[in-house]
This record gives sequence, C-alpha cells and structure tokens, in this order.
Amino acid sequence: MEGARAEGSAPLSMPSFRLPTGPAAQPWCTAPRSAAREQGIKALDVRRPTKRAVLVMNGRAGTLAGRPELPRLILDALRTAGFDLTVIAEDAAPDMGGRVEAAIATDAPVIIVGGGDGTIRSVGARLAESGRTLAVLPLGTLNLLARDLGMPLDPVEAALALGRSEPRAIDVGEVNGEAFFCQSVIGLPNTINRYRELHRREKSWRSLLRVFAAAIRTLLRQRPHRLMINAPGWHKPWRIWTRALSVVNNDYEEGTGRMFHRPCLDGGALHLYVSRRFSIGWSAKMLLSMALGMWKRSREIEIVSGPAFIIRSRRKSLRVMNDGEAFILRTPLQYAIRPRALTVLAPPPAAAG
Repeated sequence: MEGARAEGSAPLSMPSFRLPTGPAAQPWCTAPRSAAREQGIKALDVRRPTKRAVLVMNGRAGTLAGRPELPRLILDALRTAGFDLTVIAEDAAPDMGGRVEAAIATDAPVIIVGGGDGTIRSVGARLAESGRTLAVLPLGTLNLLARDLGMPLDPVEAALALGRSEPRAIDVGEVNGEAFFCQSVIGLPNTINRYRELHRREKSWRSLLRVFAAAIRTLLRQRPHRLMINAPGWHKPWRIWTRALSVVNNDYEEGTGRMFHRPCLDGGALHLYVSRRFSIGWSAKMLLSMALGMWKRSREIEIVSGPAFIIRSRRKSLRVMNDGEAFILRTPLQYAIRPRALTVLAPPPAAAG
C-alpha cells in the first residue's frame, strides 16, 4: 500500500542544518541503560545535603494500576535519596492539571513528576526557562524521555537514582507553541494511539484485539496527507503524500536493540522522518529493522534535519501527537527548537552507562 511520494525536488538533495559543535557546545550523551542495571543502585551518601522538592504523580498512570503500595514505596525511596518532600495529594485538586498547578505554585526548586510521557510533557513545558528543575519518575507505557535520560524504568529504582542525579540542560521542541521533548507525530500513528489510550487500562486479550482491529480499519480507510514542507535555506518546498510523518527533537540512534533511542538531547536540531509506506507488513518490517539496527538504511524513509520546519496542508487543522498527547492545531504547523531550554535531573553519564 503506497503511502507517500515526493513531488518536485528530492529531499536528499536539500541542505541538512546542524548547529556547530565545539569544546563549549558538545552535546551530552547518555550511554545504554543496561550497564546501569548491572551496576544496580549504589549506596547513597548520607552526608549529602537535603534537597527540597515537590512531588506530583498522575494517579491514572499505567504503572500504578493494581499496585496500591507503589506510591508509598516511591515516597520512601525519595526520602532515602535525600529529598525534603512536599507531596501534592490526589485530593489537592479534582484533576491532574490542578495538582500540577499546585506543585508549580510552591517554591521548591525541583519538581518531581510521576507519569507517562504526556504528563512529563505538560509539566516540562511549564518549567522551560523557569530556572527550576524537572525530575522524571517513569510511570507510563513507553517512558521515552526517561529512557533517553538513562533513568531506571522501575519507579522505586528511579526514585533512588534521582538522589545521585545531576542537572542537565536539554532542548525543547515546539509546534505552534506546544512543546515536545521526544517527538511530534502526524498521521496514522495518532489515530492508532487514540484507540490504544481508550483501552490502556484494560489488561485482557479482548482489549488488545479491539485495538488491533481498530488499527487495521485505520490502515485501510485513512487517506494520506498531502503536505508541503519548507525550512530555512531551502530554495523550494518539498511536496509529499504521506500516511505518517514524525518530527524528532534531536536524532535517533541506529543500533541493535535500540528502538527510538536518542543519545544526545541538546544537539540543537530537529529531524524530520517521512515514511513512503505505512501498512501492516511495512510496520512489521520496520520493527524488525529497528531491532537489528538497520532501519535508517531503508529507502522507504526520508530523513532531513534543520533548526525549523513549516508544514502546510490544504486542511485548516491537523491532529498532532506530541509525546503521546494529542492536539488539534491550525495550519501551517511551525516547528522550532529551543536549545537547552529545560533543566532536568539525570544520572551522571558513567552511571547511566
């Protein structure tokens, strides 16, 4: 099933923009998380000064489902790690948005957020260039930012690891003013993710089959988007038909077993991935290629980079998914990157590796 074709100039001949790097501007890179698992959580130095922080957790996060003891274990681990905590309780506000506002209203220099990528995105967007620090507790399904930061994915281990983590500055991507820290997606993955979210808390084969059936219907029915893409320095726009397009905040690394992994989070560039196809067979083939570390060699994916992109469509608005959170945004979509705009806590590179 043909999904995308380029019209006009070929994307491979377009200029690729990368910010200059030098001794004062080297991106920090996290190594694979497996070594951190092998090392385990090191004993904490009890002589460390206590760190003031406020904790807010999304009670609807998938990891908390069926584990009523987990919030208490996380609190104990954070206090063991040396944090003087203010805890925003579930009854502090009727929804997560209100609890986030309560956390930001405190004067704590560190905001610890427990949730998935969408929750992390919404809080981090508020903290960019604020002088305050975001700390991530992975409680979601994919936990993409936590993985890229080198955090353990077990929530209790992650809470302990925050005690030995260091402040790091990372880039913030934006589209029409809405932030994203990992990727912004247009097309079929958005629709499929919407069905997945509807059945996220259902842990049965029946719910999985419903999501799978919805994905099949979407693949058969949804027509490709006709888009026109431009970037600084391009002499003419790139016209495409595509079922799936992704704008990534810093580039993915290709390597065996590394799927959607970004080793550098402050490289200062956006990377645009456009699929020529999007079908069931193509998806299975791409997942296998990713697992083997060969997916970037595919002729069915076009990759270009730059500091900004403008995406135009005949439609007045497009559904965009930023780090798993859906938005309906008016066109044109204006993508940009804010270099090193958010401070996060991350394990030291040696510990993350």
